[in-house]
This record gives sequence, structure tokens and C-alpha cells, in this order.
Amino acid sequence: MTVPIGIHDISMATGQYAMDLAELARRNDVDVNKYYIGLGQTTQTVPAADEDIVTMAAAAAKQIVAKHGVDGIRTVLFATESGIDQSKSAAIYVQDLIGLSSATRAVELKQACYGGTSALQLAAGIVARDPEQRVLVIASDIAKYDVDSSGESTQGAAAVAMLISANPNLAVIDETVGLYTAHVQDFWRPNYRSTPLVDGGLSVRAYLEAVEQAWKDYESRGGRSVTEFAGFCYHQPFTKMAYKAHTRLLELKGIDATEARLYADLSPTTIYNRAIGNSYTASLFVGLMSLLDHAEDLDGRSVALFSYGSGCVAELFSLTMVDGYREHLRTVENRAAIAHREPITYEKYRALREFALPEDGSDVTLDATSRSPFRLTSISGHSRIYEASHAR
Repeated sequence: MTVPIGIHDISMATGQYAMDLAELARRNDVDVNKYYIGLGQTTQTVPAADEDIVTMAAAAAKQIVAKHGVDGIRTVLFATESGIDQSKSAAIYVQDLIGLSSATRAVELKQACYGGTSALQLAAGIVARDPEQRVLVIASDIAKYDVDSSGESTQGAAAVAMLISANPNLAVIDETVGLYTAHVQDFWRPNYRSTPLVDGGLSVRAYLEAVEQAWKDYESRGGRSVTEFAGFCYHQPFTKMAYKAHTRLLELKGIDATEARLYADLSPTTIYNRAIGNSYTASLFVGLMSLLDHAEDLDGRSVALFSYGSGCVAELFSLTMVDGYREHLRTVENRAAIAHREPITYEKYRALREFALPEDGSDVTLDATSRSPFRLTSISGHSRIYEASHAR
């Protein structure tokens, strides 16, 4: 008998500040509905100077360790495209901060926004080989674009941590997947840049092509039909992209993509991302958490997920919800993480953007501003120094 493997627990963390996109609209002298309606975004998370992908990742992972302990966790897979080092895995910092055993493998994975799904599938393989093991999967990113660029309105930051195990409490990872990879230069960030280069139009077209091709591969391998899914989660660089993608999928299958159908299928998945903004590798799983926290009971039902990473790699896969999964959700904590961010003006946002860590090897000590359980305190001797602080 095959042991079911999937998501045993899932938690989220985001940053200190939130900027309403009305502030950006004021700066750019445009109608705010360009963002609220055109992109489907209302606010975006802006991290404090002493926050980064490690502090958010550790804050998300701490919730899981506090509930389940560390026994059996022998692997940490950290997906990000906001890496802090060209060699050392960000997972090692998290392993240390949350108190995992030294008998742990800690690896960082990269493929744009797809990396979290890659980590999830690799984790399932590790658990399948040894069902006594549990794997901690983390997706943590800070989406940052050039100031005054079109991408600035889609920025955001978040981390999602997932505990992957046999006989999970939340969802079983279904075996059938659809894959698609194509060499597309739609979004990339060379080593010499701190912000990405983006061809927005090409990226949208590449995303939609990936939806179609991944679905066709999924179908060819005996996957479920569109009508069998109780929900659909898409990577959301902006929430309206999910609507574009789902329209493409429905039309591919000859289903009328009415406004009512799209709203019913997608609206519960977009609530958190509308407020957080793009979180790259974490975005798809923020959407999943939003669905689980807002949908009616999904016991025993399946949810389709589409993961897209520019460049590009895509995967269509599904989860089947475990009976009683709602008893294990963190709905209160998730909503609080978003609601408790501190609102800031555009001027405050610009001051945060203009602050930069030294790139010449200089030491720096950072003021304590974040309310996160962990913070970046300094850079000393070319090393990032983190510490635990009071709980949020």
C-alpha cells in the first residue's frame, strides 16, 4: 500500500510595512483603479531594513517547529530568487535560527517563481524513500523592481513554510503532474543587478503558453478533467494574472469563461496576494493558504495548482484535501500577519528603498525596527548576523 505524502502543516510570514497603492498612484498621478482593478492589487508589503528572506523564512518556519517539534526533520529546502549569497544556502541560516539538528541537509533552490514547487516535489520524493522523515520546505522572496518602473506596483514580500510528511493533516500531493520548460527571456536578473530585467508583454504571453502546454502534458498523463477540481490556484505576479490564466485554461477546454465562473473559481485564492503583492516563490502557496482560509469545506476534494517561473519552467499539479484539514489551518494567524503590518506613505517607502546594505565589504549595524521574531542585526566581517527577538 502506498503511503500518502503531502502537506502536514503550512504557515506564512510577511514584512513590517504595508504601502497602499493609492500612495503610488498619487506619486505617479494616475487613477488608483489602474492598480486596484487593472492589476488586482491594493497594497504591497515593504520589508523593514532589518528584514530579509531569512528573517521571514525563519518566522514562518518557527510556527511549524513550535507546533510539531524538530524530530524527524532532516532536510530543509529553501526556494528563493532573492538569494543573499552566491554560495552559502539561506537554508543554513534558518536551520540555525530555529534550532534544527546538525544532522540536517540544508539546500537552496532557484528557478524564478517556480522554485517552491520544485522544493515541494523533491521533498515528496525524500519522504517516499523514508516515510519516517519530514522535510521543511520554505519559499521566501522579496519582489523588488526599479523605482518608477511598471513593475513597481506589483512588489511584495512573504515567506511560506510547509512541513512535508507521510499521512499529512492537510493535503496529499497527487502523483500526476504536467510539465513545461522553454527558453524564454521574459524576466531575469544578472549577477551584476539588484533588480530584474523584464519584458512584461512577453512574460504574460509566456505564462499563458505555459498554462496551455503544462495542462496538455498533464492530460496526456491521465490527469483529472477541469470539472473535477474544487479550486484552482495560480502563481500570482499580480492577481489579475490568475484570471487571465484561468480564462486560457477554460477556453482551451471549451468552457465559457464567464465573469461569474472566474470569480467563483479564483476569488478565494487572491485575497492574501491582493494585499501582500508578488512574493515570487511564495506566491502560489500564499494563494493556496488564501483558498483554504476562505473556501467552503474541501474535505476529500482536489485543488489544481499552476506554478510558473519566468525563463521559463511551469508545472500543473494537484492536492487532495484530507478530511478534517480545517482543524489544522492557521487562519487567525494568517490574517493577523497581514492586518498587523504598519501602513506607510510613499515617502517612507522611498526612504526604505534608498537604504542599501554596503556592497564594498564595509561593516554595518542595523537599527531594530522589525517586530519579527528574527532580525538581521549587522554585517560584520562580510557575514550576515541574525538574532532572535521578541515574538510578534
